[in-house]
Amino acid sequence: MAHVKQSFSSLFNCFRETQSLFLKLVRWDSCLDTHEENVNFARRDELNRSHRTEREESDGPPNYELNVCHQDPGYESLAALPCAQVKLLTSWEAGWNVTNAIQGIFVLGLPYAILHSGYSGLFLIILAAALCCYTGKILIACLYEENEDGQLMRVRDTYEDIANASCKKLFPKLGGTVVSVTQMMELIMTCILYLVVSGNLLSHSFPYVPVTEKTWSVIAFVTLLPCVFIKTLKIVSRLSQLCSLVHFIIILVVMTYCLTQTHQWSWAKFRLSIEFEDLLVSVGVIIFSYTSQIFLPTLEGNMKNPGEFRSMLNWTHFFACVLKSAFALTAFLTWGDETKEVITDNLPSFLQTLVNLCLLTKALLSYPLPFFAATEIVYACISRSNHHNYRSPLFALGVRGSLLLLTLLMAMFVPHFALLMGLTGSVTGAAMTFLLPSLFHLKLKWKKLAFLEKCADISVFILGFLCSLAGIVCSIKGLLEVFGGG
Repeated sequence: MAHVKQSFSSLFNCFRETQSLFLKLVRWDSCLDTHEENVNFARRDELNRSHRTEREESDGPPNYELNVCHQDPGYESLAALPCAQVKLLTSWEAGWNVTNAIQGIFVLGLPYAILHSGYSGLFLIILAAALCCYTGKILIACLYEENEDGQLMRVRDTYEDIANASCKKLFPKLGGTVVSVTQMMELIMTCILYLVVSGNLLSHSFPYVPVTEKTWSVIAFVTLLPCVFIKTLKIVSRLSQLCSLVHFIIILVVMTYCLTQTHQWSWAKFRLSIEFEDLLVSVGVIIFSYTSQIFLPTLEGNMKNPGEFRSMLNWTHFFACVLKSAFALTAFLTWGDETKEVITDNLPSFLQTLVNLCLLTKALLSYPLPFFAATEIVYACISRSNHHNYRSPLFALGVRGSLLLLTLLMAMFVPHFALLMGLTGSVTGAAMTFLLPSLFHLKLKWKKLAFLEKCADISVFILGFLCSLAGIVCSIKGLLEVFGGG
């Protein structure tokens, strides 16, 4: 049970980035609009018409590799939201969002995972990158259907649309509702954890200031107030770029220090772990450091050239795999059996302060992405109910402000939030990353899949089920230990 407690202590002390798993849905209601050989993604309402001319003049009509056509006439989309303006992303900008998702703070726990898994841990880092990249691709494939001419048509926009299409015969709206609720839970908890993390980091960075950790969280909250004015995905992408830059600085500092200690390296420290609980901890840390599926459908829908999505996904995951492997290996070789759950705790004190401030900056820059995504889900629900004020700018500002305040209140008053987040992440993380993409792909594409493709999807589905089940068991054990020991 010690390893189970350590894995959840890691969620709290290492800045709870289980949500890098969830991180970062960018909720956006987009569709495809065709003009002969060229296609544009656009909103389906007044916003679509008002921005289409501006977009074509500034960017020109993009050429797609896919011949994607009209929206499925039987598909009912959400009304456009007044807060979201149409500004399409380049592949580079989309790649920054994915990088922000799969290069989260949770990477700092990879050396600890290597400690428990040895050579198998390095293999898991590579395997997890390949599997997460694969499930991202099959999830996007579920957005498209072929027309009578064999051309691919983008008939769905979001993860919820895919879920609704998969459950169409039995429960037409159940799948989308479950996915929407799951996403909202993950995003809100992600925002809350960033506030908790910020308070924790400020408290450790300035230990001589007579201020409590919760008060530091309130101070961090004040710096996040401008988030209520964020209306476009372009702004969020810029913040993701800065966030990724700060993350690379952190990795660079740690790896540079490790390379100065090469005289202490010993490959004899490596071993092949066979203890199930140790390996389970490692699997959770490694797999959940790659998750980004939750927002990929809407991200792809907002790219200027969706035909470049697959290559973008390939190079972002390849780059993440190389960086994570190098980082985990050099850090473990430096500290060996003394490797701590959060590798920055192994650094000398003067470097710890610098890294903590960088981590604080990263946490604050990461907050707008899940917050923006959560507000889009709220607006979508309000638009469904035809609330008479939902198009009012003041009403939109009030909704964003209320959601921002909610995250602060929950960060202040919810006990054992890190453990509850661990349970939620164990249930939803593996499901949204492995189980659901493979299930939906099998359901929607069964007749067109080759035998090996079916085997691959079934294998990934079984893996997702086992990971989710194991995570639930370990999370419940951790919660029972806390409440039972109290």
